[in-house]
Amino acid sequence: MQDQKWIQQIRAGDQASFRQFYDAYAGAAIRTASAITRNREVAKDAVQETFIRVFRQIESYNPELPFDPWFYRILTNECLRLMKKEVAKLELVDIGDNPSLAEESFDQLSDLYDVIQSLDDIHRIPIILKYVKGFSEKEIAEILGLNQNTVKSRLFKGRKKLLEQLQPGEEEEEFQ
Repeated sequence: MQDQKWIQQIRAGDQASFRQFYDAYAGAAIRTASAITRNREVAKDAVQETFIRVFRQIESYNPELPFDPWFYRILTNECLRLMKKEVAKLELVDIGDNPSLAEESFDQLSDLYDVIQSLDDIHRIPIILKYVKGFSEKEIAEILGLNQNTVKSRLFKGRKKLLEQLQPGEEEEEFQ
């Protein structure tokens, strides 16, 4: 596996291997972080911090376990940490003065993406990890530090909310 080879070489201090690893993971990491944070600039910062943490903490990775859940747990934690900082900043800024801030990054997105982004974090992040990144429920539980049944419940409720928003009125018609 290429991941294991890179990890061994990175542990040995090989900067060229770290660059190859970065090049292989950066695009997917940016897309995932953008979906989690809903902000491309915050996502870039989260990805940068993630790679720094991976480099500094590579010794703590257990090579007997899959690498992706370990990497995406760090990425998810960085996204959540930076989102908390952004919320604090937004409380100080009146967004009403610049409505283009919210519209700017979403102009070209599909209805599904918009609906996913409208979900609250506890449902949106597991949905992204499951259906965009392809992680198993067990891996998502590891990434988010949750019980696997909690992940299943959040995925179920998230899918239900998506369905309600994508097919408005159909459920109401069924009950009339």
